[in-house]
Amino acid sequence: MKKSLYIVLLAAGLALCLLSIGRRGSQPEKSLRSAQTKLGEEQPAPRAEVERLPPEDGMLTARLYPIGVPDGALRRAGMQADRIERATARYAPDSAALRWTFVGPANIGGRVLDLAIDPVRTNTIYIAAASGGVWKSADAGDTCTAIWPSKNAQAIGAIAIASDGTLYAGTGEAGPGGGSLTYGGDGIYRSKDRGATWKLVGLTNSGAIGRIVIDPKNPKRIFVAVAGSLFTPGGGRGVYRSLDGGETWKRVLVPANKKTGAADLAIDPSNSKRLYAAMWEHMRYPDLRAYGGAGSGIYRSVDGGTNWKRLGGGLPAPSAQIGRIGIAVARSNPSRVYAIAVKANGSFHEFYVSNNRGDTWSAVPRSATLITSQSSYGWWFGRVWVDPADDDHVFVGGVPLMESADGGSTWIDQWDPHVDHHAMVWDPRTSGRVYLGNDGGVYRSDSRGSSGWIVARSQPFTQYYTLDVSELDTTRIVGGTQDNGVTRSYPASAGWNMMLGGDGEAALINYLNQNLVYGCYQYGNCYRSSDGGETITRMSATSQRFNWLSPLAFDPNNPSIMYFGGNLLNRSADGGATWQVISQDLSDGPGRDNVYPFGTITTVAAAKTDGRVLYVGTDDGRLWATKDLGRNWTRAVDADLPSHWITRVAVDPAAANTAYATYSGYRSGNNGAYVLKTGDGGATWTNITGDLPQAPVNDIIVFGSALLVATDVGVYMSRTAGATWLKLGEGLPRVPVTDIRLHVPTKVLFAATFGRGIYRIQVPF
Repeated sequence: MKKSLYIVLLAAGLALCLLSIGRRGSQPEKSLRSAQTKLGEEQPAPRAEVERLPPEDGMLTARLYPIGVPDGALRRAGMQADRIERATARYAPDSAALRWTFVGPANIGGRVLDLAIDPVRTNTIYIAAASGGVWKSADAGDTCTAIWPSKNAQAIGAIAIASDGTLYAGTGEAGPGGGSLTYGGDGIYRSKDRGATWKLVGLTNSGAIGRIVIDPKNPKRIFVAVAGSLFTPGGGRGVYRSLDGGETWKRVLVPANKKTGAADLAIDPSNSKRLYAAMWEHMRYPDLRAYGGAGSGIYRSVDGGTNWKRLGGGLPAPSAQIGRIGIAVARSNPSRVYAIAVKANGSFHEFYVSNNRGDTWSAVPRSATLITSQSSYGWWFGRVWVDPADDDHVFVGGVPLMESADGGSTWIDQWDPHVDHHAMVWDPRTSGRVYLGNDGGVYRSDSRGSSGWIVARSQPFTQYYTLDVSELDTTRIVGGTQDNGVTRSYPASAGWNMMLGGDGEAALINYLNQNLVYGCYQYGNCYRSSDGGETITRMSATSQRFNWLSPLAFDPNNPSIMYFGGNLLNRSADGGATWQVISQDLSDGPGRDNVYPFGTITTVAAAKTDGRVLYVGTDDGRLWATKDLGRNWTRAVDADLPSHWITRVAVDPAAANTAYATYSGYRSGNNGAYVLKTGDGGATWTNITGDLPQAPVNDIIVFGSALLVATDVGVYMSRTAGATWLKLGEGLPRVPVTDIRLHVPTKVLFAATFGRGIYRIQVPF
C-alpha cells in the first residue's frame, strides 16, 4: 500500500489496511491478495473526498435514542427475553424445541480485547472476545472453545487469571466504538474451575471494565479498573480492590469527577504495593464525542492501593485536551514505566518514559510512524506492552502494531498481524512466545513479537453486520464484518475468505444468478462482481453523503433492478452498472458538525405485487413511500412514529399497502415503538411491538401471516402478525443479531450475529 494512501485512510479513520488484513495463515493468500489488489487499483481515495466523511459511528449512533444507552438496558432486555423464553416453552413447545446450528466462519475471528495465560497448564490461554464471551485455547492459540454462558451478556472487556488458577472476567468494553457499538456489562465474574462455571461476584454498577490485575504473590488480592458507562455519568467508576478473591470490593481510587473512569492498571512486579492507574474522562452523547478532560491522568499508589497520588513530573497537567492513557511497567527493570497518551479528539499526544518508577517522565522524540498509528481514534487502543526479558523492547496498540527496540526512541509498524490491536501477553514457559489480540482475533509469535505471526485456525467469534444467502445453494453465503471485510463461504476448498476489505457492510447475492455478487465497505463504497467475487468493479451512485452502512437492495421480482441509498435514492435497471437518482433528499440533513444524525437513507424495500411501490427509512426517523417509482414521495406523519433510526422496512409479499418498519435505540422510561405496521400504504401506522424485549430491533421478515425479527437480544417470531411474540429456538447465544435472511424454498432462517458468527434454524411454518 502506498504511504500516501495509508495516511489518507488513517486520517479518515477507515483502517482498511487491505493488504495486511489479507495475510491470514488460515486463508488462501493468493486469491485474497488478487481480489485486494484489484480493489486497490480501482479505489483512488482523494483526500478531499475522504476527509469530509462523518465519524464512523453507524452502529453506535443507531442505538442512542433518546439520550444514550441507559445503565442496565441490556441486562433488563435480557430479563425480558427470559420471560418470553419461559412463555414460549409453555405455550409453543414446538418453537422452543427448535435448535440453532452454527454455520461459520471459524477461521475469520473478531475483536479480542484481552488475553490471559494459564499459570499451570502448558499452551493454555483465555480470550476476551469483545462481544463474543470468553474462550479458551489449550493448543497455543490454534483452536478456541467457548467457556462463557450463552445467556450471559457477551461483551467482555478484561480477563485475568490468578496464580491459583482462579479466572476473572470483567464485562463491558472500555473503548468506545468506531463503526461498531461497544456494549456495556454487568460486573465481574469469577470461575474457580477454569471457565466450566461462572459466578457474578460484584461491581454490577461498573458499566465497563478496562483492566484486571492480580498480585502475583497473593491470588486473593485483585485490582479492577472500572471505566463506567460510556453514556451516563457517575455510577461505579474508579479503581477497586478485593482482598478476599472477589467476595468483597472497595473503591480505593475515586475519580476526579463523574465522567472519569479507570482505563488501565499496572502493578510493579518487584513490589506489588506499587500500582499505577490511568484515569480517563470520557462521555458519549448522541451528537458529540467528549473523550477527554481534566480527569484524565496517571495515578500511583505505594501502599497497596489504599492511597493514590496524581503524578506530574513531566506528564501533562489536567487539561480538556488529554484523552485515553495506557500504561505498562517493565518486568526486567521495574524502575522503567511507559505511557501513551492520546488527545480528546483521538489523535496522538505523547509517548512517555519514566526511569524512576514514575517520579519524573520524559516525552520521547515524536515519531511520525507512531503518530499516524493512532489515526483519529486512539481511544480505540490505549495499550502499552513491554517484553518481560528486555525493558527496551516495547509495543503500542494502534492501527498497525507498533514496535520499538530502543525504549521508544524509534518505531516500526507491523501490518502483518491484522489491524487495530488491543491485547498482548508473553508466555513465561516458552521462550520468545507472545500472543496478540486484535480486531482479527488471536495471533501467536514465537519470535518475541517481532515477526512470524500465526493466526488461530478456529476462532468462531466474528462480528457480522450483514449477510445474504444464495437462493440456489444455501452453503453459499456472503456477509459484512467489523474490520474483516465482506466475507464469503465459497469456494468450498478455500473455506471462509474475504472478497473485499475494510469494514464489510452490505452484501448481496443475485437470487437468480449466484455468480453475481455485491459487497460494500463503509460510506457507500460498493462493488459488483460477475464471477462470485474473484474480480470486482466499483459502482457509482449519486448522493451528497452516505451512511456508514449504506443500504443496497434488490427488486423482489427482478434482481437486475436494484436500489442504493445515500441521502438520495438511486435505482439501477442493469444490475448496478449504472444508476439514476429517483428521489429528492429524503432526510433532514446532517446534524451538528456532521456527527448525528447523518441525514441518510438506512433502508429501502420494493413491493413484490407492485414494483412502482417503494418504502424508505432514514437515520433521522423519516418514513417515506412512493407509488410511482419515485416521481412523488409521501412522508408518513403518524404521531405514533418515533423520530429515530429506522433499521428496516419490509413489504408484505402479498400486499403492497402492507409494510413494517423497525427501529433501533434503547428506551429509557418512554413508550417509543420498535416495530410498526401500516395497512394503507404508509398513511397510518400501528405499534405492534407488544412484549418484545426493550432492545434495538435490527431486521424484520414477513412470511405469510408470520413475522420474524432480529434484536440485540436474539430472534423472535410471531404467527399472528405481531399480536404475540415467541422466542425462536434454542442454542443461539444472547448476542446482537444484526441481520436475518429466510431461504424460502427450505424455510431455513440464517442469522448474522455481532460476535458469534452466523447461525441457521428451520422455522416452524
